[in-house]
Amino acid sequence: MVNILRTRFKKEIVSEFLPPAINSNKVIILCAGMPSYPGRRNDLMEFLSQKGYWVFLPRYRGTWESGGSFLKRSPHQDILDITDSLEAGFIDLWNKKKYAIRNPNVFVIGSSFGGPAAILSSLHPKVKKIVALSPVIDWNNESELEPIDWLGEFTRSAFGNGYRFEQRDWDKLKSGKFYSPLAAQNKLKGANILLFHAKDDEVVYYEPTKVFSVKTNSTLVTLKTGGHLSISQISTPQFWKKISSFITKRTPKG
Repeated sequence: MVNILRTRFKKEIVSEFLPPAINSNKVIILCAGMPSYPGRRNDLMEFLSQKGYWVFLPRYRGTWESGGSFLKRSPHQDILDITDSLEAGFIDLWNKKKYAIRNPNVFVIGSSFGGPAAILSSLHPKVKKIVALSPVIDWNNESELEPIDWLGEFTRSAFGNGYRFEQRDWDKLKSGKFYSPLAAQNKLKGANILLFHAKDDEVVYYEPTKVFSVKTNSTLVTLKTGGHLSISQISTPQFWKKISSFITKRTPKG
């Protein structure tokens, strides 16, 4: 097993990372769901590294080792800050070695809560393609299993300082405008977006994703069963074959 490296972007965002096994400027940034435990995706990071990608698994501002306050800014801004920092360089905090990625081709993959971070980051010109699994599209389309108010209370009580947020910032999710793919759908280029969602997902409902895919003309892979999909599943043959084909295929201009 390889050693996972660590860096910090913009003084606040701590991220695990791995260089590619072969020389490459291809980058995958992973956007995890929440609440979740960090450091459980070493096998996934090694898998992507072996496929020739730089791979980054950041902690959103205000979560776990990162500084700042969670949801004070839209989490997708953290992904954009990382994207903007790759070419200038970043330092492995273990051995102080500096890395830089020249002309990075950035792909963002997110699941569940991290789905909006991936989808909204597609507005950045350096982000080539995004993939989202069971993404939250409309925060006001709440599931019975995890409504927003319950999730906020549960996160605060069960995860403590793992997620540090003000109630007013958490409540922004209910505005319909903050951290919302639905609010941004008219700005998005669907040709750069690949979505996966299972019809039997009881945590984040399937129907908003289906409607969003039609509105944005993005690609949707519908699963009859599978429940709530996790970012850890992307390395399985069922998902990786489709993901690899999508992100390596050139998108026509215009």
